[in-house]
Amino acid sequence: MVKKITYQLITFYFFFSLQILAQEVEYKDTTEYKIQDVVVVGTRSTEKIIDIPYSVFRVDKKELAYGKKVSARDVLADVPGLFLQNRFGTHDLRISIRGFGTRSNSGIRGVKVLQDGVPESEPDGESVIDAIDLTSLGGVEVVKGNLSTLYSNAPGGVINFITDIYFPKNYIGTFNQMAKFGYRQNGFKLGLKNQDNRLFFSYNYRNIDGFRKHSRESQHLVNSIYEAFIGTNSVISIHSNFVNSVSFLPGSLTKAEFESDPFAADPSAIAQNFRKITKKGRVASRYITNFGDKQQNELELTGLIGIKELTKVDNEYYSINTRYTLGGIVRFSNRSNIFNQKNILTVGMDYAFQTGPINQFDNISGDRGLAVLNEYNESLNNVGFYFMDHFTIVENKLDLFFSGRFDNNLYSRDIYIPFGFTDTTRNMSGFVPKVGISYKLTPEIAIYSSYGLSFDYPALIEMANSPLTSNLSYSINPDLKPQKSNNFELGIKGNIRNEENEFMKKIIFEVTYFNYLIEDEIIPYVINLKTFFRNAAKTRRTGIEIGFMSEPFEETELVINYTYTNFFYEDYKAIIFNPGGSIIEDYKNNRVPSVPQHIINFIVVKELEFSPNISGLLIWDCDYISRMYVNDKNSERTPDYFYANIMAGITIDLDHYSITAFAGGSNIFDKRYVSFININDFNGRYYETGEPRNIYAGLNFSYKL
Repeated sequence: MVKKITYQLITFYFFFSLQILAQEVEYKDTTEYKIQDVVVVGTRSTEKIIDIPYSVFRVDKKELAYGKKVSARDVLADVPGLFLQNRFGTHDLRISIRGFGTRSNSGIRGVKVLQDGVPESEPDGESVIDAIDLTSLGGVEVVKGNLSTLYSNAPGGVINFITDIYFPKNYIGTFNQMAKFGYRQNGFKLGLKNQDNRLFFSYNYRNIDGFRKHSRESQHLVNSIYEAFIGTNSVISIHSNFVNSVSFLPGSLTKAEFESDPFAADPSAIAQNFRKITKKGRVASRYITNFGDKQQNELELTGLIGIKELTKVDNEYYSINTRYTLGGIVRFSNRSNIFNQKNILTVGMDYAFQTGPINQFDNISGDRGLAVLNEYNESLNNVGFYFMDHFTIVENKLDLFFSGRFDNNLYSRDIYIPFGFTDTTRNMSGFVPKVGISYKLTPEIAIYSSYGLSFDYPALIEMANSPLTSNLSYSINPDLKPQKSNNFELGIKGNIRNEENEFMKKIIFEVTYFNYLIEDEIIPYVINLKTFFRNAAKTRRTGIEIGFMSEPFEETELVINYTYTNFFYEDYKAIIFNPGGSIIEDYKNNRVPSVPQHIINFIVVKELEFSPNISGLLIWDCDYISRMYVNDKNSERTPDYFYANIMAGITIDLDHYSITAFAGGSNIFDKRYVSFININDFNGRYYETGEPRNIYAGLNFSYKL
């Protein structure tokens, strides 16, 4: 084991020592577009959104300045095509894009999560985004669709949370939020800069008593970014975050319990004091440089290191999990001409390693027992190599994209206690290609299409052996395979701006059709409150995502989003385990659980300009979610629901002071709905309720130095 860790450290520091990092800069050309929005995560090089054959959405900074920020659902709820579920009402957010991410009962799967371009996802693809300061965001980039040719475990897409570090003046500030159910969030921010350096630092403390029994939470969170500009073409940056939190877990309810009292807790959760205590930190360093006669080359090298200690108390164990992570990114981009046409070539390598011991004790009424019941070490080593080429066939009209990625994953689990289990290693690898095309009908409107393959490799928690596998002596599931998919999409998008018009100054729209065939889909099932995973044979996913944003009148924004899905099993024979034995059930043509067929968002935003120094914002936001099945058998389903939110805010911005105040209400009609589905629970505990009506307010103050 020591040799293995030493080898990983040497490999990591070898790549880290090569580091000549830099901040991405926009490529300058002579083409005049009315659309200057750019994105990095979709191609891993700076590209205009209109040019790339992907569905891209950006959350606006002006809306992020206001409103309660409990979870990422408060930030991402209005992104077309995203479906979000909060477990226990506030944490363990499940993000699903085109069905990817649905299987996770803790954290995010199938979607790569970044913070300022640095991986926040664990090396095995699981993401818990409690380390992202949602009160300090300057924007969020969401790229939907298969990005497995550029990122490991990203068949659903990539989400990049961007910190608001490009402030015009030095400042120090405080932010304060309060709401019902004991919600308090307080903290401060510091922003300092000069010609060559920039520093951002934030700290916040959050406490929630919870709207369900046994659902109290508290968290301390620190985020910081330091940037140093070296010359005119290079920058080095250091990113860090630290979290210390505790969450009490009320558990899921049966249908009868939910209908009787949706705010109750599972009795065993109270009796055994279910909870999670998280302490983790991550530090990353990045130094990127542009070079060449026309600065046409860009080289990035990023290194990161992290540690996480998770104490989890459930019905089986009092567990202490420690996880160490190392990572490195090497990326090179070149912009040149081939046959007198523009070409952008990006190649790179990602390296990720995680390891750590897990110790499991008896849970004695919420306290740790004396005897160690299980002790093992699990690790994952991932190396991925990728390329993307963007070739312009017809200038300002037709662009072609080729990309591919090879990943190699080595899983291992070394058993110390109990004896009798076999130490196990498994290797999973594969290459996935993708081709995309974009054709501009006008400089502001483009149609696009892509086809590619993807692999979704299991997370470490998903690799645990289960009672239904072919060899129970192994410590790693010998039967679980990567989830494979063939992904096709076709869409049209536009960004039309007519600043001189009084009516419809801005129209931003996107319509995307997708058709995915999933083979060996990884499906969760629950036995005795413990989640295991297996492969279903074949799943078909088709759908349409429609996003429309306009400015019908001066300082008024209208947003209408609609998502339609048709996800079903084409072939799935499942082994069902019960106390009397096991049987085989055929789920062919059953719908995939925890996926609504219809999602509708309707938002009206009114900007207010009282004076050059006083502005405000009014928001009306309502959502409709259709009913969903709770298991593969399709024996039960949740009812559909509708809920609405309102918010009003005002900002007073003076020479040295800035004050932002806001107030709002969520679920203002006080609807009862299922906010999280515990899929395929053996005991029928599928249901967790959403937050009832809540009133909140906030007051932020900053002093400009």
